[in-house]
Amino acid sequence: MRTKFFSLVFFLIASSSFSQNAVQLLSATKQLYEANYLMDFEGIVALSYPKMVETIGKDVLLEKLDQFYENEEYRLRYQVQTVPFITPKIKKIGNQSFCVISCRNPLRYFFEKKLTTDEAADKKIWLQEINKTKDVTFEPNRNSFNVKKQSKFVAVMDETTHGEWKFFNLDDANQLASFELLIDESVRKELGL
Repeated sequence: MRTKFFSLVFFLIASSSFSQNAVQLLSATKQLYEANYLMDFEGIVALSYPKMVETIGKDVLLEKLDQFYENEEYRLRYQVQTVPFITPKIKKIGNQSFCVISCRNPLRYFFEKKLTTDEAADKKIWLQEINKTKDVTFEPNRNSFNVKKQSKFVAVMDETTHGEWKFFNLDDANQLASFELLIDESVRKELGL
């Protein structure tokens, strides 16, 4: 009887701990997405994986985020403030916990210079390639492209994050390169990346 009781208590504690982790993960993911929606670059950096911030440098990362969202050629905006997230099981690999999170993410690219028909066709191909989607629509009256894509974020919890979920945004080429540099290939394979 005692063994069953202790087994039940252990199971409830483990379940509670896991569900708290899942709730924390969803909350942190929503914060990250909203920081991207609001272009809160300081907020994005605060939610980013610390070793990535250290490797790139906080000021450089802030500058790269600013360039990612707005430069001389275009302005990028998330179109929807909240989206449903697909969060598979949290994977414990070694001393780290990981979760690959995805969501359907509609984006809009506003181009600064009025695009000709040929330029718009070239930009459409370019946007399809960098966003890994065929769902790109040019809106000539707004001189912009509507891009519907699947975004991916990798959440990591380890000793460097002090028990909090921190992220890599795999849509950002700089963060993707940092992810590939900092996270071992065997771990990336296990995560399906």
